Amino acid sequence: MSDTNQSRTNTQTLSLGVALAIIFGVTLWRVLMLLINRTDLFVDEAQYWFWGQNLDFGYYSKPPIIAWVIRFFNIISGSDSTFWIRISAPLFHLATALMLIVTTRRLFDGEEGRAIAPWAGVIFITLPAASLSAVLVSTDTIQILFITIAIWAFLGLTRRSSVSEALILGISLGLAFMTKYSVLFLLPGVGIAMLTLRSARIAWRDVAIAAVVGAIVVAPNLWWNLTHDAATVKHTESIARWSSDDSGTSALKHLFNGLGFVGAQFGVVGPVVFFALLWATWRLISGQSDDKEKLLFWLSMPVVILISLQALFAKAYANWAVSAYAAGTILAVWLLYRLTKKGLVTSLIIGAIVAVVIPVLTVFALDVKIPGGDLVMKRYVGRSIVSLEIADIATTAKLPDIVASDRAILADLFYTLKGKPFQIYARNFGGFPRNYYEQDFSLPAAVTGPVLFVDTDPITCPEGQAELIKSWSPPFGDMKGDTLHAYRVPASCLAPKP
Repeated sequence: MSDTNQSRTNTQTLSLGVALAIIFGVTLWRVLMLLINRTDLFVDEAQYWFWGQNLDFGYYSKPPIIAWVIRFFNIISGSDSTFWIRISAPLFHLATALMLIVTTRRLFDGEEGRAIAPWAGVIFITLPAASLSAVLVSTDTIQILFITIAIWAFLGLTRRSSVSEALILGISLGLAFMTKYSVLFLLPGVGIAMLTLRSARIAWRDVAIAAVVGAIVVAPNLWWNLTHDAATVKHTESIARWSSDDSGTSALKHLFNGLGFVGAQFGVVGPVVFFALLWATWRLISGQSDDKEKLLFWLSMPVVILISLQALFAKAYANWAVSAYAAGTILAVWLLYRLTKKGLVTSLIIGAIVAVVIPVLTVFALDVKIPGGDLVMKRYVGRSIVSLEIADIATTAKLPDIVASDRAILADLFYTLKGKPFQIYARNFGGFPRNYYEQDFSLPAAVTGPVLFVDTDPITCPEGQAELIKSWSPPFGDMKGDTLHAYRVPASCLAPKP
């Protein structure tokens, strides 16, 4: 492996002014496309919005920050439209890109820092993951900003002790935790960096301040879990399959799962950036890294490695390693900057194409199809028409109480039918709830009359009390091909079985 100290004539310069123009230009494009976006809220988005209507310190599957953010934009706009639910996404990415520029300058001094920092901002704003999550509201979009702020404060504390920056470190890590628990995967790498690199150590006083402040920030969510049967923790455990018995799963299947997760990262951050991170891993192993490169590695790649192991032995989604890509973006840019201008330019071109195409696809979500005939955006359309059809059935049948068991159906019913004369409930199966709706909005015992029950499976009740009103298949979207059944049933038919 050749040394990265190459002539500066071999590197591509990017002025701060041009970088800012790209960052703000991409953000403006995303905001404008959101105005004419034709997709429905995805299941998680609709759920996050509903959480925001019921503010709390925790929820069934996530900590509360995303609900608070959505509610904030709903309040200042006076609107619950999809635009105002999603507007935080491009704005948070804008803030993260700007913060990465500042953080890069803090790590790299002088001319090198001035040259690298603009690239860090533009590469991040055009990452494929940033382009996708800028048209949808998600926890990753919010969390990565807090992680970037935490890295900025941590780098400052490695140079000098500071109460204010220790406070910022604790608050930002606490807020990252209050957004998504995956921030915990950063801690092993931070610990290794502090143990092995003198330049990565901070004063014990600052560690204590950050730890205490962070604990104060996360305390409300921890208390919420204690008083709600550890709902979020149990849900996280269930989707990660930490306690499931996979003895019947072959070693080859586990291997494919792990390799699939690693391969997916080439799509998450783009092939050039992820290759650069793999190259950084090799450089560390072969002893070619300097202290700054090692620090960035320990603040990023351990997350990818840990989640890869999670995917290998249990289950992991491609976006679970996003917390790695604050420091990871800086690391990749630094290596590419010192190696070749082609890598940076190629990454920017690929990212720019994706940044243009994805918002366009949301505008033509009902028109663009893959060769097989399905819509490219099928997962994000067709949900509201299902809810409106259910509302028409309930109105005709004079059944204002609507019950469902499917989380996707419930999520859109609560959003699409907001303000309409219906009461929406989740079916209660007994035991630990299967989702947020069953946890907090299950069919109450006080409802005793007939209700409209909608499900993808037929239902039978004692003595034939279930009256099928209608069966239908949605014409497009994520539920195309499924058959939905609407029944008039007595509420007692849906009660938990003893």
